[in-house]
Formats: sequence, C-alpha cells, structure tokens
Amino acid sequence: MALLMRFLIGFFNGMLGPIRAYAAEICTKEHQALGLSMVGTMWGVGLIIGPAIGGYLAQPADKYPSIFPNGSLFDKFPYALPCVCISLISAVGFILCFFLPESLHNHPTEEHLDGKDVKSNDDRTASDAKGMEADSSSRKQKPLWKNWGMIAAVAAYCLWGLHDMSYSEIFSLWAVSSPTLGGLGFTTTDVANVLAVAGLSLLLFQLFVFPKLASLFKPITIARTTTLFTIPLLMIYPLISLLTGASLWTVLIIAAIVKNMLSVCIVTSTFFLINHSVPLAQRGVANGISMSAMYLFRAIGPATAGAMFSWAQERESNFLPGMWMVFFILSMICFVAFLETFHPVLPNRLNEPHPEGVEDDLKMKRALSFTF
Repeated sequence: MALLMRFLIGFFNGMLGPIRAYAAEICTKEHQALGLSMVGTMWGVGLIIGPAIGGYLAQPADKYPSIFPNGSLFDKFPYALPCVCISLISAVGFILCFFLPESLHNHPTEEHLDGKDVKSNDDRTASDAKGMEADSSSRKQKPLWKNWGMIAAVAAYCLWGLHDMSYSEIFSLWAVSSPTLGGLGFTTTDVANVLAVAGLSLLLFQLFVFPKLASLFKPITIARTTTLFTIPLLMIYPLISLLTGASLWTVLIIAAIVKNMLSVCIVTSTFFLINHSVPLAQRGVANGISMSAMYLFRAIGPATAGAMFSWAQERESNFLPGMWMVFFILSMICFVAFLETFHPVLPNRLNEPHPEGVEDDLKMKRALSFTF
C-alpha cells in the first residue's frame, strides 16, 4: 500500500512538471537561473511547512489532549490530521491554477518592436501566430524516446530522486532510533525542528546564492561538483550520534543545511539539463515524463531504505557496522550519480539550451501578457 500510494502521488502530480516548464518558458536565458531557483525556493518553503505539519500535527491526541481527547477521531487515526491539512493545501493549489495565464501566448517578435512596423497589436499577433504555426509545422521534432540527452538527464534526475527520498526516510528513522542502535533518540517534534531550520536555509540559498552560481558555472559542473561533495558529507553522519547536547544539535543542523544546499544544486541543475535537452515546445512533455519517472523511483526509495535500515541494525559485522553501512550505501548511490555526469553518458551539449529553443525564445520573449 505504501508503494502504491507513493506511485499514485507521483502519477497524479500535475503541478511541479508544468511549473518547471512554465518557469523556463516565461524567462529569457539570462533569467532562467532565477526562474528555476524560484521553483526550488517554493520547494524550500515546503520543506519548512511540510515537516512542521507532520511533526506538530501527528498524534494530536498525545500532544494536545485538551483539543483532541482520547477516543476521538484523531486519536483513533493519529496521522489523519496532517493528511487532512496536506489535502487542503493541494485543494488551494488546484484553485490557484485557474488564475495562471497561459505561457505559450503568441506575441510580437523583436522585429516588430523596433518601431518600423505600424500594424496594430492584434494584427501583429495574428501574423506572428501564423508564422509560428508555419515554423512549427515545417520543423520535425525528434521523438523524445530517441533523444539521448533527455533520457540521460531524466535518468540523472531519477537517480538523485531515489537517493533524496532514501536519505529523507533514513534520516527520520535514524534520528528517532535509540542511541544504543546508533540513532539520536529524537522525538518527531525534534526531527521537525531540524528539518524546518534546514528548509529555511534552503529558501535563502535558492533565492540569493544559486542564481549567482548558475551564472558562473555550467549546469553539469554544478551537478558533478555538488554530488562529489555529498559523498564525504554522508559518511560524517554516523559520527554525529557520538555527540550530545548543544554540540549534537549544532553539528546536526549544519550537516542538514549543507546537505540540503548540495541537494538543491543537483536538482536545479538537472532541471536545466532536462529543459536544455528539448525544444521549447517539448519542455512540458519532457518535464512531465521526468516527474512521473522520478516519482516511481521515489516510491521505491522509502521501501528499500526502510528494509536497508532494519537489515543494518540487525546485522552483526565489524565491517561498516550499523549506521555506517546505511550511509555508505547512500554514498555509493551518490558515487554512481557522480559518474553519470561525465561524457558520453551525459552529453556536454546539455550545458547550453537546445538550438531550436534559442529561436523559440526570441519569438516568444516575455511570453506572458503581464510581463510583456
């Protein structure tokens, strides 16, 4: 049931894929880093609100007995309250979608904006629409299943999705496990506090730091470097359980913040790679495919991570005992993702937008009417 529900969450997720394509369509090349960072920033907001909802609202009868007495609905179903809140948030997102204008509008091209064309806006838009329609019909688009660049970028995204979900699952299990088993002995509220602080730092990083990184380095370079740095960071985690008190909290929060920053660099870089692998007209489909495939991997992640965590705790060995084996396996997934960033697996041409996308960007610059 857990695997099925995780798969259905991804299968019916109609938000993130189109939003990523939307951000790429309404932003010119020089602003795409900021546009895609805003998508990641909202993910950071979710990493603040989401753990807070789960940590503070789960088991409400135990935490707030005056509001949720014993025998009540939320006592019988202790995880129903955060699920109801999540459903309400999804309903609000569904309603807000109706207020988003279409991003693929046909607007005057730059030649019409030099003051030489005196036609009305309506006439110019109509002529542009016909011209763009002719361009689209005359241009044969390569089938996505034959596009190795897109396949490689989606594979990198899926592999990191598997790692990210496995890490999230293992981090929570490790944090609430007994110190005698190599855990931290945290409560669900403690875990929520750590994740909320890490999520807040992620929001600031996405807004102010990542756009500057994207302007200095290519997407593949960012993904490759941050994946490499993640490997030694993960191997530090088992040592954190040896700390106590303020030092434990300080080191854990710093590690969680750095891990989130590295992760968001990798994820946002793969957003660029996927968008660069296809023309503008195929970005929506490519992002939809990437999200569906990634959520299939994210469905596998919790099940395999939970089984691996249980196996590691029961395993008796002097070689990578207990949590050392768990974080070693996570590091090996990162190492495979690191190897995948090299040519010819990941083509270097994905560092730049698709050739057909450059022409499309010129024709559809400032696509939304309220930014034109």
